[in-house]
Amino acid sequence: MPRSAFLDGPVSIACLLGLVEDERDQVAILQHVRQDQLAATWPFAVVAQAAASAFLIVMLVRSGQTAALMPAALFTGLALLLSGSSMPLLRWMVRERWHPFQRHRVLATVAALLAATLTMQMWIATDLPDPVRLGCMVALAGAIGLSVVAAHDVRPMTLGLAAGLVLTIGALKGVDATFVTALSCLGALILVNRRLGLVDRATADTHAQESAESRTAAKMVTEFENQGTGWFWETDRHGRVTYLTDKVAADLARCGMRTTDAALADLFRVDALAPRAERTLAFHLASRTAFSDYSVCAAADAEGARWWSISGRPMIDSLGRFQGFIGSGTDLTEKRRSQAEITRLALSDSLTGLANRQRMRTALDKTLARDSGPYRPASLFLLDLDRFKAVNDTLGHQAGDTLLKQVARRLEECVGDAGLVGRLGGDEFQVLLPDIDARERLGRLARTIITALSQPYMIDDGAVTIGCSIGIAMAPHHGEDGETLVRNADLALYAAKGDGRGVHRFYADEMLEGARTRQRLESDLREALAQGSFHLAYQPIVATGDARIVGYEALLRWTHPTRGAVSPAEFVPIAEECGLIEPLGEWVLRTACREAARWPGGVRVAVNVSPIQFANRRLPDLVASALAHAGLAPDRLELEITEGVFLDGSTDTDQMFKALKGLGIRLALDDFGTGYSSLGYLRTAPIDKIKIDQSFVRGTAQPGNRNAAIVRAIVTLADTLGMETTAEGVEHQDEIALLADLGCSHIQGFVYGQPANADDALAQLSAKRGYATASGFRVSRAPRVKMLRSARVAVRDAGGAVIDGDVRIRDMSATGAMIDGLAIDGEAVGVDLLIELLEDQMFTAQVRWARDGRAGIQFAEHFNLERLNPPARSLRQAGER
Repeated sequence: MPRSAFLDGPVSIACLLGLVEDERDQVAILQHVRQDQLAATWPFAVVAQAAASAFLIVMLVRSGQTAALMPAALFTGLALLLSGSSMPLLRWMVRERWHPFQRHRVLATVAALLAATLTMQMWIATDLPDPVRLGCMVALAGAIGLSVVAAHDVRPMTLGLAAGLVLTIGALKGVDATFVTALSCLGALILVNRRLGLVDRATADTHAQESAESRTAAKMVTEFENQGTGWFWETDRHGRVTYLTDKVAADLARCGMRTTDAALADLFRVDALAPRAERTLAFHLASRTAFSDYSVCAAADAEGARWWSISGRPMIDSLGRFQGFIGSGTDLTEKRRSQAEITRLALSDSLTGLANRQRMRTALDKTLARDSGPYRPASLFLLDLDRFKAVNDTLGHQAGDTLLKQVARRLEECVGDAGLVGRLGGDEFQVLLPDIDARERLGRLARTIITALSQPYMIDDGAVTIGCSIGIAMAPHHGEDGETLVRNADLALYAAKGDGRGVHRFYADEMLEGARTRQRLESDLREALAQGSFHLAYQPIVATGDARIVGYEALLRWTHPTRGAVSPAEFVPIAEECGLIEPLGEWVLRTACREAARWPGGVRVAVNVSPIQFANRRLPDLVASALAHAGLAPDRLELEITEGVFLDGSTDTDQMFKALKGLGIRLALDDFGTGYSSLGYLRTAPIDKIKIDQSFVRGTAQPGNRNAAIVRAIVTLADTLGMETTAEGVEHQDEIALLADLGCSHIQGFVYGQPANADDALAQLSAKRGYATASGFRVSRAPRVKMLRSARVAVRDAGGAVIDGDVRIRDMSATGAMIDGLAIDGEAVGVDLLIELLEDQMFTAQVRWARDGRAGIQFAEHFNLERLNPPARSLRQAGER
């Protein structure tokens, strides 16, 4: 018995015996149940009482005890009345909603009276002769005992029977030893029933607690099954389902499966791709081992539309016998869908829907993996959009996003099922082409993509045109692993951009060597900056009116310890990329101001400022510090900027202009006309001078050249805005007068000498009182570019056979080139040939002279030299003038 039953405080015996009301509902329920048990067993007691009473009457008649016959009949009738009416009386009290303790009182009273009548019958039987007396006594005692047994569940009735028996004995015999003994037994019975009452209360408490817990558990299970994703199941020892949550059973029924008496292993199948899938449900059920978190779906569901996670353990009873399995499950359908969507998003570009960088890398590694099957060739395209930044800067990022989406669709249309298209970020795309390594096919696809992406796009009711450059690497020729292949495709893309953009290039080993050279140059550049290995050269800026030197442009120079002089066009872009341009630019500014302070008053110094420097808010403070330390007047410093500083169009640019002009310095716009920005900035930007790029200056003196018209238009624009103009890159004397006639206020170029150090510049200013003397060629000719590059040619000899071979181009202009390496002689003059100036593009030319293995050829049509090299960089610190 639980100890709590004895620790609840004192309880009256009447309460324990059920004769007064108990506040515990569970006690009342228990009493009601026991009354129902009494109603089921009491009829047997009634039959025993009737049989014993009848036996007594018969024995009295046969023994001639007529005097006792009347009392015996009276007590017999009274006993049968009390006993027979007790159960109808109980049912009536239940129907009338009497409390259990009220029924107990009535039943105890009826039992006491019944016991008294039975005792009186036993007293009458004592007058019978032996052995009839003993038989009647046994019959009546048996009836009393059976009555006690039938009423034992209703303890007040048991006590009523005992009390009636004792009191009747006392009334018949008085207070003697028999009465005292009976009374003692009654007291013991009361104590026993008190003890049993405590047990009943404890049992009622336990049942109440268990019932409450069971109801709560059942309610929670029902709620969990109906509202949550969880469910429960149970099987017998043979693995057949004995319980299954209704909603799961309904899902299985929709798949045409019956769950009644079905084996659990026949209802579900394990996800073959999940961990531990090699151990099936049938294995665990047969081996009677627990399992957890198995991903399963309906065995008849071929599509796998609904998935669950299922767990189970074997049930063992108190004797250690296996009773079956019990377990639970949760619905994984939405989770798997979410995971699939998360996986898709994790492997897809959110803007275009193409594969992202991670998916492309995974696909590339899988394609190149040796253990994935037999050898498979593969090719990789790396694409970069040309002029995309200009769209972002002018139309906004939303328009840029719209453009990227259209680019993605065109890429998918071009590639089709041949490969996987992905976006790596920004305007960079990648195409993986498994099983393809034919250069001709790859070249055709690359040209198709370039042509498709170069067609106009409709953005915000306007047409936008961009370009595309492609780098190609093939496995295993250009790399057997993904990292190497991506690196080499990137090098090929870099080469495509360097060759003028809008083209494709295949990877070649010399590209890697060039990248390594750039890396070494970066390392050397850092060391040179630390050791102060740079110096400045000054190129004069001459007024066209009187040839007076009005200033010098400070040009950065670097003499490498092993490579010799390194062109700024080579090392300045590297400095910009690796973050050295700001400390390098600060050194140039301070050095130029210090050396210019020694020149005669009025001679200015021009210093190039990178857009990276211009974006730094510390630039005005740096300029002020350089001027103060050098003692240079602010109006003698001219900062040259490029159109790149206007691309972001932010208010920071206007604030920077205001701060710089507040110092009193001059501002010049360098490389005018070569950028992609609008002319609108000229209306508000405080520019003092426009520098006309040398690409517009060269050739102005040649007949039919349109550059002169462009120069005139720029000069007219500058004059209207009150700005000076400087023509850069002037190399021929006949261009001086022409540029003066066109209205240029200043000239800069080799025609007035090579750039010199500060001391030589000071000597030049002192020698001729600051006037410059023109030198060099007097007459302009088509500009030539010194180079050393390979090209393929095809020449038809006198016999009609085609000679196909490689040559080297050493000198080239828009009208022709000098080549060597072709086995032709002087008799070949006038012979037509085809030469590959651009990859996969042949141009018609004619041999004009040939000697000593060299030949001069003239192109059938003018060739734009800018197609050979990338456009002039807008981000540079200084360059060749």
